[in-house]
This record gives sequence, C-alpha cells and structure tokens, in this order.
Amino acid sequence: MSEHESLFGAPFLKAENEGLYEPHGSESLGMSAERSIKHNREVAAKIPQWEEWRAAANAVKRYAIANLDKLLVEFEKNISARGTTVLWAKDAAEANRHVLDIVHRHSVKTVVKSKSMVSEEMELNHVLAEAGVRALETDLGEYLVQLAEQRPTHIVTPALHLSAEDVGRLFERKLGEPFTAEHEALTDIARRHLREEYLRADMGVSGVNFGIADTGSICIIENEGNAGLSTTAPPVHVALMGIEKVIPSIRYLPLFLNLLARSGTGQQLTTYTHLLHGPTPNRKQYLIILDNGRSNVLKDPHARAALFCIRCGACLNSCPVYRRVGGWAYGWVYPGPIGSILTPHLVGLEQAGTLPFASSLCGACGEVCPVKIDIPHQLVHLRHRAVEEPSPAKSWTERLTWQMWSWAMRGPVRYRLAMGCVRLGVRLARFLPWHPGKLGAWTRGRALPDVPGDTFRNWWKRNGSRLVPQEETSSGGTGGEA
Repeated sequence: MSEHESLFGAPFLKAENEGLYEPHGSESLGMSAERSIKHNREVAAKIPQWEEWRAAANAVKRYAIANLDKLLVEFEKNISARGTTVLWAKDAAEANRHVLDIVHRHSVKTVVKSKSMVSEEMELNHVLAEAGVRALETDLGEYLVQLAEQRPTHIVTPALHLSAEDVGRLFERKLGEPFTAEHEALTDIARRHLREEYLRADMGVSGVNFGIADTGSICIIENEGNAGLSTTAPPVHVALMGIEKVIPSIRYLPLFLNLLARSGTGQQLTTYTHLLHGPTPNRKQYLIILDNGRSNVLKDPHARAALFCIRCGACLNSCPVYRRVGGWAYGWVYPGPIGSILTPHLVGLEQAGTLPFASSLCGACGEVCPVKIDIPHQLVHLRHRAVEEPSPAKSWTERLTWQMWSWAMRGPVRYRLAMGCVRLGVRLARFLPWHPGKLGAWTRGRALPDVPGDTFRNWWKRNGSRLVPQEETSSGGTGGEA
C-alpha cells in the first residue's frame, strides 16, 4: 500500500476496513494470543499475592486519575527542573505541530522511533514523511509492520499476525535478503539493518510507560534495547506521553513493573527498565504531554477507570472476539476490549459508537486486567450511551431491526413466521450479486450456512414421544452407579 489511508474512527467491521490494512486473515494471531494468555495465567497463579497487587495498583491509579491536575503540575515542575522541555497538546494536531517545530529547530532529517501508542494516535510517521523526514520504527514488531505498510494489530506485539514465513518473505521482498524462516536468522537480519540507523539519526522518539510525579522521571520498559538506543544515541529525544500515564511516586513503580511484565509477556520483569532523569549532557530532551480526548473520559464518572490502563495487552489475548477478527477490525489505534471502551471517548461515539457492541460480555477481559478495570460493565455503560446519544448504534436500521426482533419473539406463531422468512432469506441470499449493510460485512469473510431440511420443532413433534430417558434404559432402571 503506497498511499496512506487513515482509519481514524472507522466503524467496527464496516466496509471501510476492507482491504486497507488487512491483506489476509491471520491464522497465527488467534493461536498466539491464546497461547500467551494461557502462559500469563500460569505465571500469575504462582504468585500468592497476585490479587493483592491488582487491588493495590487499582487504588494507585484511582488516586492518580482523581488527582490528575495536581500530579501533572508536580510532574511538570520536577521534570522541567531536570532540564527537560515540557510541551502540552490538547489533540494530535497540536502534538504534531510541536514535533515539527522541534524538527525544524534542530534540522532533523532522520528519526528513530521506539514503540509509542501515542505516536500511532498522532499518525506521526506520516506527518514526518510529509515534512520530508525519514522516520524508522526500531521495535522489531513495529519495524515489520512498517515494512509491510500495515498497522499494528496488537498493542504489545504489533506483528502478532505475521508468521516466521511471512517475515522471511517480507525481508526477501523489501530488504533483498535470502528467504529464511529461522527466528534467530530473522532477528539477525533486522539487527543488521537497524544498528547503523541509531548512529545516523538526528532525533529519537519514544513513548512513556510511566511519568513519576515526585521525582520528575520518565520510565520506559522494553525487551529489545531499541528504546535505550533511540532515547540516548541521537542528540535530540522527544518523549510522547498521554496525560493518564502519571503516577504519584516512584515507590509505586515496582508494583506496576511486576504486573505489566507478567500480564503483557509472562516475564517476571522486562529485559530493560529505563529511568530517564532529564537529558544527558549536550543533548536535548522534550516531553509532549497529550490529551487527545482523554478529558472526555474524565467527564464520565462511570468511564474513568478506562484511564487506569497500563497497555499490557492481556485483555486482547483473552478476548474471543479479538482472537477471531484481529486488531484491524477495530478501526483505530487501540484494538480489543480496551479499544472498545477507550476509542469511543477519544474519537467520539459518532465515529466509534459500535465498538462497545464488539464483545460477547464473557468477562474474560475483566478477569485478567492487572489494574482491575471492570471492562464488561464499561462496555454495557457505553452501549447504553451509544443508543441514547448520536452514534451509528442509534440508526433507524438498528431500531427497526430490534423492533422486528421484539415483535417476532412475542408469540410462537410470530416466531415461526419470522424463522420461515430467515430460512428463505438465507437460501436466496447466496444468489444475490451484493449483500447490503451488516449482511455484507458478515459474509465478506464467511460463507452462509446451509439451511437444514426441517426445523427442530417439526422433528420433535414427530419423534419426541418415542424418545426414552436414558436412565430408564440403564440396567436396574436407575441409571446410577453403586
């Protein structure tokens, strides 16, 4: 895909997603996510105080969000005293203007980036490209996605949808490397192509995992070493941080490090934990603190817990909907359950009002969340808002559909009539040249089922009286064991 096509706020599973960033279905994504969540559960089960950690983290984040105004001021004061230039941005456009000002001020031509979900919100790579600046992702997963001209499909493992064979073919096509599917060989290829980029880069860009108010420090965690190189090798470092990332004190940091690593990747601790206390000598450090819709979450008391998220990805791995459809179907930066409760606030219900319905409400996401966000109830709350406020879920077609369903369920005759129409419609739909609306979205990746020759009700009328309960056919007539 040579042209940039924004998926900003695209409705869940609508035609806008077709072909943009989903070149084919991924067999590896579902298996990888399921394997990951199983491993994470096993790791957590070995820690007796796991639930105590979760409760404590929830309390810390609850305090931080309730006192966000004070903590952000304290954080700005302390990190500015260390020599960091702090810039505030109300939205992605203002944040991009800050970045471009820094680029022009320091004559930046090349940028190396470590993983940053905020930069995905800003679509920073495309903004820099339009300004003539080459931006290169250095996280391996992000690097693969950038080479493939796709979007990340997971917030922790961006290339979860790519198999080793996919990566080998990608390197062969884009880098001219001989094909291999050996993991170590693929890693060596990526390392060889990336290593020199850090030394040539004019600026490094990173995200922020935690902003620590009392010390004025930035915490960045990673496993590959690329964030450390991106933040220290170039002469200029720009850190991007959402307003919700601040925590009150450094003494709470070990709690979150324990939870984040185990919930995200099943590790006891990530390989690298960087604490940045301002710029190193002869270098510049900027921190851009971004709102970009987060204040909308604060306005809704029932939704504030969505800002507790520490971006571990556990809810994605546990979600049966995400494992089936993948990350691109959610239409914006944040996929899975956390995206379903966060995106409607960040881009508005008018654009993302169908996302809260992208869930079976099985509760798995709430069970694994390390900071105990009650995601299922947040989904229900947003569903209520979506049908009461302007959103795609409040359309006349939705209301008509549910009114028809309600009418059909009010009596056996109506039900049989409705099911007869459904059976006829399924038989005829396969002959139609096009499928409208949601039927088209559903059949885009699925075949319509074959309709049985008879209904269960008719079968039961003919055969129900001849069926004998199993216990009466067992020896002794009891069906039990001695």
